Amino acid sequence: MYSQNFTRQITLNKIDLVFTGQEEIRLDHYLVNQFPDLSRSQIQKLIRQEGVRVNDEITRSSYKLRPNDCISVDKLDPQEEQIFIEPQNIPLDVIFEDDDIIVINKPPGLLVHPGTGQSTGTLVHGLLHHCNELSNINGTLRPGIVHRLDQDTSGVMVTAKTNKAHSLIADQFQNRTVEKVYIGITWGEWNDKESAIDKPLKRSKKDPTSYVVNESGRTALTHYKVLNVFRYMSIVEFYPKTGRTHQIRVHAATMNHPIVHDLKYHGDENKLKGFLPEVKQDLTHCYKLLGRHALHASLLSFKHPTSEEQLTFEVTVPNDMQKLIDHLRKEYG
Repeated sequence: MYSQNFTRQITLNKIDLVFTGQEEIRLDHYLVNQFPDLSRSQIQKLIRQEGVRVNDEITRSSYKLRPNDCISVDKLDPQEEQIFIEPQNIPLDVIFEDDDIIVINKPPGLLVHPGTGQSTGTLVHGLLHHCNELSNINGTLRPGIVHRLDQDTSGVMVTAKTNKAHSLIADQFQNRTVEKVYIGITWGEWNDKESAIDKPLKRSKKDPTSYVVNESGRTALTHYKVLNVFRYMSIVEFYPKTGRTHQIRVHAATMNHPIVHDLKYHGDENKLKGFLPEVKQDLTHCYKLLGRHALHASLLSFKHPTSEEQLTFEVTVPNDMQKLIDHLRKEYG
């Protein structure tokens, strides 16, 4: 019925479509018609795994296509290769565990799941070693993974053992009923000690691994509160109401207060230019000791998928960030 409502361009790694129909149709229904060799579940899985973008934005299966929407689809073999991940004995800081979920305190530097450039040593490898069952909603590369933290972001994460638990918790994230609190060390002194950053985000065309503020992007809202000011840096609590990739990092940077040591979003050593030599030397030393961007997921609160009890988990900042905070308090407090 919809087979003529598109133009198609095939490149090495993806297929680009332009929807030319006049009636709205769900994205997954439309793609099932365009790729008859694939089942609807395969299409929905590809969408969940961010293998489909509409107008360069990740979206949901239920998205209603509009005329001239541009759809990019990663190539998918109907006989999709099943990738086996070998469990690895990676130490996990487990905060809570039952038959449905595992809540962990993720250390900085630990990648959540295998991806381009790293096929071993991820959180997923450790989870598979730790327990016998994980949800498979997000496919073979992301078992149990309901949400993610950036590799260098530390803090509390929830993972799912069953598909039911996965779906119910994912719905809470989607409906924005999950409470999330992050602590970040940022450059500079904020003008407003408590406010909100409401700026839509979109994938950068220049660098597809980064995001920029763009009015045509997806809604992104971050509340924040400055906890401490140490002359050159500030300790800030962030309360993201949406869950866009790199949201806090981009929002902090667009306020000219990037996260310290965030190389992707202007939090690097260039922020030290113009400082007095002795201050620059001291902060450069602190900066190098940190070795990663100073962002930590300190609190996560959601309803348990079975008991519906409200669960709240809070973890203190790890040693690397705490050492920097202690030094700032001593020298610049």
